[in-house]
Amino acid sequence: MFSDFGVKEILGKGGRLSSCLNGFEPRKGQLQMAEAVGDILRQGAEKNDERAALLLVEAETGIGKTLAYLVPAILSGQRIVISTATINLQDQILKKEIPLLEDIFEMYLPVLCVKGRQNYLCHYRWFQHRSTSGKTVVENKDEKRIEEWLISTESGDRAELSWLPDRSPLWSKISAQSNQCLGGDCPELSLCFVNRLRKQAGSASILIVNHHLFFSDLALRQAGYGEILPRYQSVVFDEAHHLEDVATNFFGKHFSHYQLLDLIGDLSHQAENDFSKSKAVPLVSYGQALKQRLEQFVALFPVRKGRYPLKPMIDTVSNWQEIYDNLVAGIEELSRKCQELQTHGEIWTLYADRAYKLQKNLQYIAGVKDNGSGYYIYWYERRERTVNLSATPVQIAEELDTCLFNSVQSCVMTSATLTTGGDFKYIRKQLGIGDTSKTLHLHSPFDYKERTLLYIPGKGFPEPAASGYDAALCDRMYELLKISKGRALVLFTSIRAMNMVADFLIGRFDYPVLVQGTASRHALLDQFRETTDSVLLAVASFWEGVDVSGESLSCVLIDKLPFEVPSDPVIQARMKAVEADGGKPFFQFQIPRAILALRQGVGRLMRASSDRGLIAIMDVRLYSKGYGRAFRSSLPPSPVVRELEDVVRFFEV
Repeated sequence: MFSDFGVKEILGKGGRLSSCLNGFEPRKGQLQMAEAVGDILRQGAEKNDERAALLLVEAETGIGKTLAYLVPAILSGQRIVISTATINLQDQILKKEIPLLEDIFEMYLPVLCVKGRQNYLCHYRWFQHRSTSGKTVVENKDEKRIEEWLISTESGDRAELSWLPDRSPLWSKISAQSNQCLGGDCPELSLCFVNRLRKQAGSASILIVNHHLFFSDLALRQAGYGEILPRYQSVVFDEAHHLEDVATNFFGKHFSHYQLLDLIGDLSHQAENDFSKSKAVPLVSYGQALKQRLEQFVALFPVRKGRYPLKPMIDTVSNWQEIYDNLVAGIEELSRKCQELQTHGEIWTLYADRAYKLQKNLQYIAGVKDNGSGYYIYWYERRERTVNLSATPVQIAEELDTCLFNSVQSCVMTSATLTTGGDFKYIRKQLGIGDTSKTLHLHSPFDYKERTLLYIPGKGFPEPAASGYDAALCDRMYELLKISKGRALVLFTSIRAMNMVADFLIGRFDYPVLVQGTASRHALLDQFRETTDSVLLAVASFWEGVDVSGESLSCVLIDKLPFEVPSDPVIQARMKAVEADGGKPFFQFQIPRAILALRQGVGRLMRASSDRGLIAIMDVRLYSKGYGRAFRSSLPPSPVVRELEDVVRFFEV
C-alpha cells in the first residue's frame, strides 16, 4: 500500500525536504521524475499482466534523480532493489541520501547494502589460513590487523579495511567465495557474516546492490541454483546505460586458466591439511600433472594480447583436438577423485562441483561447434599470463524478458545518458523494451549556454586517421591547457594516445601532470581535487564516475569520438546481427554506443550549478562527416567555437 501522502509533500515547495535541508530549492524535473516512478510502481502492483511495468528515465546531471526514485520507492511499501554500476553511488545512497530521508520521515528506514560474497570474510577459511605455516612477513602483519578488526566488525566487509590493497593475495584466501562455502555443514556457521547478511536482507525493504550482483542472482535463479537476494517486487536500475554489457557477461559461459589453477591450488592445500602424507601426495601429484596439461592448452593460443574469435584460431592448430581432449578428460578425472573423498567433508563435494562446472563450460565453449544460429559468439582473450574463453550471447533481449521483465512487478531504468540523438530507440532495441513502455527525458537545469563553451578544432585540423593527427593533437591540447591554466581532465580513447600526450606535456609547463596508472584512481582524484591547477590524463573508467565540482575541473578535453574497436569479436558479432536483420551496423550500433560514451565523458564538466568551463573535442569529424550531426545533437547546448581566440576570451571573463 502507498502512503497517504505523495512525493509532492516530500519534494515539492514547502515539503518535508525543504525543512530538513538548508537552502533547498524544489526542482521541477526531480518532482516530475518522482511522480513518474511512483506511478509505475503503483501500476506494477495493480496490474495482472505477468510482464513488468517499465519506465525509462534519462535524468541529466542536476536533476537529483537519486532522491527522485528513493522517495517513491519508500512510499510504495514494496521491497525494492536499487541496483547501481559503481561503489561511489552506493556509498552516496547509504551515507548521504538515506540519513537525509530518515530525518525527513522521522523514522529508521530498513535499507541494506548487499555485496557479492567475495567482499566478506569467511571465518572457516580464516581459521584454516591462520593454522598454516610458511606465510610471508607482509601476510603475518596484515593478519594481525585483520584479527583486531574481527573483534569489532559487525559486517565482515572488506570495505572497512581501507589499508588492504585492492588485489590483496591474502583476501582471496580468506574471503567467502561461493565455491568454497560449506553451507549448513560449516563448523563456523554461527559466526558467518554472509548468513547474518541474508537474515538482515529478509527484513529490509530497500536492498542496494550493484549490477554484477543483481545479474549473478538472476543467472543463479535461471540455472536453478537458488538465489542470493530475497524475493522483491520491483527493481530500479541507476546508471542503467551499463545494463547491456553487464547482463551479456552473466548470461554467457566462461572458462578461465586461473579458475582451474585456483581449484588445483585449493584442493592440494586441503589434501595436505586433511590427510596423511601418503594419501595426500597422489592427489597433489595429480593436480601438478593436470597443471601441465593446462599449460599445454594455454600454449596453443597466440601470444598476442587481446580478444579474438575462437573458431578461426582452432582451425589453425593441428593438434588442438588432442590437447583439448586431454585437458577435458583430466578435469573430469579430477572431479571424480574429489567426489570419492566426499565422506571426508562437504568441501570435497564442492571441489568436485567446481571441477565439473569448469569441464562443462570448457566443453560448451571450445568443444561444441556453433550451430549457425548466431545466438552465441565464441571467443578468447589472451592476457599476459593467462587465457580466458567465453561464449557470449549476441543479443540479451530474450534473457531479460524471461528472467527479469517477467519476474518483477515494475522496473525503472535511469541514467544521465540513455538517449542517442534525442530518443530511446537504441536502448529499447538492445534491452528488448517495447514501444509501449513509458519514457521520460529530463534535461539538465544547469546553464550550459552561459557557463560553458564547446571547442572543436577548425578547418585544417587533421582527422584522427590522418598522418599528422598525433602531432596536431599534442600541440592543440598543450595550447588549450595553457589557456585554461591546467585545471583539466583529459580523456583518451586509448592508452597509447594518453601516454603519447603525457610524454609531450610533462616538462613543458609547471602544472602538475597526473597520469592514470601512476597511482590508484582514488589517489589521483584526491590529488586532482586538491591541486587546483593540475591536469589529469586518463582512459576508460575515468570517462564516468568522476565527480569533481569547482575550479579544479574547469576543462574537459577529449581526444576523439569514442568508437569501440570494431575487431572485438563481440562487437563484430553484434554488428553482423544488425546487418543480418537488414540494418546498418555503423549507424544503428556503433554510433549510438559512441554517443552514449561521449556524453558520459562530457558530463564530467558540470557537476554543480556554480561550475563553469570548457568542453573540447579534438575530432573534426563532428563537422566533416554526416554522422557528426547525430553526435552534436546529443551534446549539451553549449555555444560552439572553433578558434582558440574564442577560448581565450571565455577564460578571461
